[in-house]
Amino acid sequence: MTKSVTSDAVTVKVTLRHSNNHGSIEDYARDAASALSRFYPGTLSCHVILDHQKNDREQNKMAEITVHVPQHDFVSRESAPTYEQAIDNCVEALEKQLKKLKEKQKNI
Repeated sequence: MTKSVTSDAVTVKVTLRHSNNHGSIEDYARDAASALSRFYPGTLSCHVILDHQKNDREQNKMAEITVHVPQHDFVSRESAPTYEQAIDNCVEALEKQLKKLKEKQKNI
């Protein structure tokens, strides 16, 4: 199940795998991905994939966020006991990557 929402400068697409109707998780993922626009000015496109892994009982919620900026794609994939923790871990990793890109472009 995939839903896409476009806000000002960010397009966020959320896909749920092996799971059904999780409206609150989708909204949380959409808000978290939209917040990445603070770290990189310009057009962003995000794809959030939420998956439930059956092979791990403790770290069974997986989030993968792909951020597309002009000429670059960044991916973060994390597992955690809850979707919220996995999403937060992905966002932290992507923040670092976007800040690093912004610094590189500033020094050119």
